[in-house]
Amino acid sequence: MTAWTAFASVAGVVTVLLLLLSQTTSERFGRPRDDDHEHAASVTPAGPAVADESVVHERESSGESDVGDSGGSNEPDVVGPERPDALSDGVSPAGRAGSTDVRLSGGRERVGARELQGTPELTQSMLLVNVALSQGVFGAVLVLAAIAADVPRGALGVASTHLTPTFAFVGVALGVALYVADEVGASMADVAGFGRSEDLREFLAPESARGWVILLGSVLPVVAGFEELLFRGVLVGALSTAFGVSPWLLAVGSSVLFGLGHGAQGRLGIVVTTALGLVLAAAYVLTGSLVVVVVAHYLVNALEFVVHEGLGVDRLA
Repeated sequence: MTAWTAFASVAGVVTVLLLLLSQTTSERFGRPRDDDHEHAASVTPAGPAVADESVVHERESSGESDVGDSGGSNEPDVVGPERPDALSDGVSPAGRAGSTDVRLSGGRERVGARELQGTPELTQSMLLVNVALSQGVFGAVLVLAAIAADVPRGALGVASTHLTPTFAFVGVALGVALYVADEVGASMADVAGFGRSEDLREFLAPESARGWVILLGSVLPVVAGFEELLFRGVLVGALSTAFGVSPWLLAVGSSVLFGLGHGAQGRLGIVVTTALGLVLAAAYVLTGSLVVVVVAHYLVNALEFVVHEGLGVDRLA
């Protein structure tokens, strides 16, 4: 007999832990909190980093400025083009793992809150290891819990009838279609003056052939496999089978959680990811196969990295 309540409890704990971990990443890569707006001005796209707080005080006392006298104005001096999706916690896109170069009124500079508070620097390797290990461990926990609770494979979309080449081909077609739709939507958002943060993707972009192999061959498959297992296989398929709840209702709820788990992409990114989750959830409900959505999810992520970071293409549309 399937221990549905115990399995659902484990899934709930995993979901909460994932969202908390996502929140930590969002604080490093997302927009500033509302109470930071009066302090932060703009981020210099490619300026020299401020080494420590003592440099700030020295420049303030001497009146030095790299941008000229503001004439006593209380308005911040904007240096360089301002991106709506730029890192507002002070990480420059050209040196994402480095310090900040935030200009205040009167030409003053200060280090971002992350450095002033002594938060350890987040490197690309650290984040990749964090993603691979955390989501890999979470995925293993779900698999072991499903085995221990005797959850039917069909409820998760991994029965033998779901693991056929046909479903893989459907996943490829869906993934390519979703990627193209995402590119068109992003271009329209740019034209309208909106944008989602791409700093996390840029930060994770490999700088060597080995890095690309690791990213495309291990990190992204783990991410796609775990997230689809949790947000589609468990929160839609298993819970629908266990408690008789409409899978379409569960699809909406799981997609909202899926979007919130991608807060590092900014508010627009959360909305877009929620919509993407709805499409993936619908595909899962209609096909019953986890393979379809895992393949599609992987392709969307992989194509974004390869096209934008690997080939250097800005927008396809």
